[in-house]
Amino acid sequence: MKYSEYEKALSVPRLNKYRIACNNDKNKTLILYRYNIKLCQKFYGVLGVLEVVLRNSINEHYKVKLSDADWLTTQATNGFLLPSQVDIFKERDKLTRINAYTHDKLVASLSFGTWTIMFSKNFYRNGGKTLLQIFPNKAHGLNQKQIYKDLDSIRGFRNRIAHHEPICFDTQKQINIDSAEKIFNLILKYIGFLGYNTNEILFGVESPINILQKIKVLASTV
Repeated sequence: MKYSEYEKALSVPRLNKYRIACNNDKNKTLILYRYNIKLCQKFYGVLGVLEVVLRNSINEHYKVKLSDADWLTTQATNGFLLPSQVDIFKERDKLTRINAYTHDKLVASLSFGTWTIMFSKNFYRNGGKTLLQIFPNKAHGLNQKQIYKDLDSIRGFRNRIAHHEPICFDTQKQINIDSAEKIFNLILKYIGFLGYNTNEILFGVESPINILQKIKVLASTV
């Protein structure tokens, strides 16, 4: 395909971000664009593992602490999970309409953002300030505020990928993977905090390390 055909297919504004960062080198522009796609693909797996182990840990924690196997619906009803109750009821009702509701299916259907916000100040307090117990290996002194900030950073990064946004630039629109590397290290750190060996639980899951290095090399030639 000619570069103009890529512009037609992908849009000029989208490609221009990469073209400007590559000093108008069309070949490097397309290479960087493809690298960004690959980087998003590589992150998808590790993000998915973190999301699953985090939500399952929160779920098991509150099932025990609240002595309630259907705690999400119960707590959304009594106000503990405001304002996330809207999303919880929406997913519950969706499952109920097709006669498929179970608590486990509700857990699986909720967004990463719903689980992240449970570490915000009000949610943490409403839950009895016990939620940090899900992190048996957390760093000494790591508190609710920092955990919420870290997880929210991961959530924002995840959403950029979901919306097909570039994750290979800094705030000045220059090629820079510092932020992506930071998020990758945070993902590994929190999987470890949750009590899992990252090498074991991520065995067979593709890592973004190689593509991050390729983007670094490309940036050095621009």
